[in-house]
Amino acid sequence: MEHIIHTFKDTIVMLPFLFLVYLLIEYLEHKNNCFMYHLFERAKRLGPLLGAALGTIPQCGFSVIASELFAKHQISVGTLIAIFIATSDEAIPLMLAHPDRLSELAVLVLVKFIIAVLFGFLIDFAVKSKIEKHETHDHNHFHGNCESCEGGILKSAVVHAVKIFVYIFAVNIVLGFAAESIAPFMQFVSDNAVLQAMLTSLFGIIPNCAASVVLTELYLAGKITLAALIGGLCTGAGVGLIVLFKQNKNLKQNLTILAAIYIIGTAVGICLQFLK
Repeated sequence: MEHIIHTFKDTIVMLPFLFLVYLLIEYLEHKNNCFMYHLFERAKRLGPLLGAALGTIPQCGFSVIASELFAKHQISVGTLIAIFIATSDEAIPLMLAHPDRLSELAVLVLVKFIIAVLFGFLIDFAVKSKIEKHETHDHNHFHGNCESCEGGILKSAVVHAVKIFVYIFAVNIVLGFAAESIAPFMQFVSDNAVLQAMLTSLFGIIPNCAASVVLTELYLAGKITLAALIGGLCTGAGVGLIVLFKQNKNLKQNLTILAAIYIIGTAVGICLQFLK
């Protein structure tokens, strides 16, 4: 019981900050969503660069937009993968709640941006995607959060902040109670750079914001390295992957994209482990 109370006190202080961050994100999504949709359509050859830049913005809203556009053949596969790699879902808001880790957050965002741009252009060079020159003038709204926006941005921000608070609280409770039992396994994983990168990249693929929450909390708790976190977040495109498999009917292509981001995430995690 003492562990639960202590964890709750440590976590509850983050709730006001999370609410303010998600309120700002909600506002930006509602204000600029349609504009960004059209911007993607006009990106053409600079798609991977634009995609990597927009993918660094917290949440997975742009991965959702990208999946929709890719299914309509309006952006290249390189642009899509660049956005998926750059997306960090909940990791940025969680690390912003720890001012002492801002330098590490800057490294994470910068490295993921560079990787996203590099692989985005390389993939476009190797694979000639079919891009249709079609521009829609409909007002489309794409919501990157998991909650409905029907009740307005205030309600959505509150619900999302509370949900992430519950995730963080649950993860830390589990880590606290399982610390002794999983310590040998975590030590084994920590000593094996290849295995750590493979596991975090595999976990990051889970199409839910909980994946990025768990990975970030593991890193903040010192259970995984920054290299492993970056590798895991390279595969974490959030609900963008769900939209891709739902909207794009080419299953083989979807599985190839999924395999590509996993291989990239694992390779990045391994390389960064040895460069640290």
